[in-house]
Amino acid sequence: MPKTCSIDYSDWRLERSSSIALYKQIEHYMKSKILSMEWEAGARLPAQRELAKQLGVNRSTLVAALDCLTDAGFIEGNSGGGTVISDIAHRVDSMSPILPNWNAYVEEGSHYPNLPIIQTINNMEFSPQMIRMGTGELAPDLLPTKEMEKTTRGAIDHGISLGYEQPLGHYPLREQLSKQLSEQGIEAAPNSILIVSGALQALQLIAAGLVGRGSTMLVEKPSYLYSIHAFQSAGLRMVGVPIDQGGIQVDALEQYALQYKASLLYTIPSFHNPTGTVMEQNRREALMNISNRIGLPIIEDSAYEALWLDAPGPRSLKSMDKHGQVLYVGTMSKCVCPGLRMGWIVGSKQVIERLADIKMQMDYGSSSLSQQVAAEWLRSGIHQSRLQHIRAQLRLRRDFLLDQLRQHWSSFAAWRVPQGGFYIWVTMDRSIAIEALFKHALACGILLNPGHIYDRSSKHQLRLSYAYASFEEMERAILLIAKWVKSKNVTE
Repeated sequence: MPKTCSIDYSDWRLERSSSIALYKQIEHYMKSKILSMEWEAGARLPAQRELAKQLGVNRSTLVAALDCLTDAGFIEGNSGGGTVISDIAHRVDSMSPILPNWNAYVEEGSHYPNLPIIQTINNMEFSPQMIRMGTGELAPDLLPTKEMEKTTRGAIDHGISLGYEQPLGHYPLREQLSKQLSEQGIEAAPNSILIVSGALQALQLIAAGLVGRGSTMLVEKPSYLYSIHAFQSAGLRMVGVPIDQGGIQVDALEQYALQYKASLLYTIPSFHNPTGTVMEQNRREALMNISNRIGLPIIEDSAYEALWLDAPGPRSLKSMDKHGQVLYVGTMSKCVCPGLRMGWIVGSKQVIERLADIKMQMDYGSSSLSQQVAAEWLRSGIHQSRLQHIRAQLRLRRDFLLDQLRQHWSSFAAWRVPQGGFYIWVTMDRSIAIEALFKHALACGILLNPGHIYDRSSKHQLRLSYAYASFEEMERAILLIAKWVKSKNVTE
């Protein structure tokens, strides 16, 4: 009769307050017993129901642990029924490797995976034949290749340092940013600016360092933030506040903040992603009043703020901030080039120092070379002239795409004219199945960004970008989609 394994509670207990999942604790315990030969090959495990009772866990938790052990070869089913210890000693003695169950590790990671459709978009964006109609990136011919070469040479002439930078980032870059921000009405000393590797890292740092798990964060609905998992992976709950043509509905904001005990608000007030909306000045003032009255901190994402096409937008929230309520996030990815991976956070000194400490733990600082090139870019004076050029080119592209939409989509779609940024938020006829449209477009070599990745309820919307695709590609994409839609008779 095979020996039955028993749990030794003299040297082990489940730690229910531990961050390690219960099933992983059980797996680790059993694995240690098998590897130490305390549980011999051929020994039988108790029946699952009995073992779950002994451990004080539900059966599904136990099964998860047993599945991991089975996949790794530590236990196996017995022809006579039940589960027994594998001949692991022979495998160890013969140096036969015990392979990890990487699928279990992948599923155990704390950071949420992208939605499958976003993974598809991320992968297909690098297909050379794909027409990228949703991409939030400047086209290759809009990137400042020659100017950046000149800037890099200028940085070298000033003397390149190849070591690590100080925790807040390259001081000359923070000086230049301080001057630029001052011109925008934002008074920010260099020691209140933290250099980060793009705006996305800024959000990840804020999620990791300023809000606790289980906290609630208010966001505009729809929002770019729903398409990434920086805050959800940190254990935050996101609650959407409706927006309309004038931006976030501030009349509802205070109610949402109090009802959900919100810890902070994330907003893109200027040329919102994905809708292109600009928050009106009176709403910005009302928002700041609410923030001050109820103590609601604000993350202001200014990624598209400088990319106005018809006229500059209203003052930034940060320029109206008298009490340090606003964390202002900036980036060079949209208005210069994404390859620099250069962004910044502006906030109160104690917050910036906290985030800098976390950043040092994460990557010990952004690329020193990129920071020095970015500092030279701002110091040389090329930035403003380059912005004027980009605005002019984006204006031409926007007007061209709007013309194509008017010609070919007017019978089954509606949109508003964006005043800046990269995007046109298009609402399709309700009879059009966006999922089917996405798949058909992909088969035709056209990559779209469906609205539901920015808000689950935006089932009839598309985010179209005029920043990346060429004029010829935009024309082809709009025409092909129109032909497909009309072939389905959805407008009748």
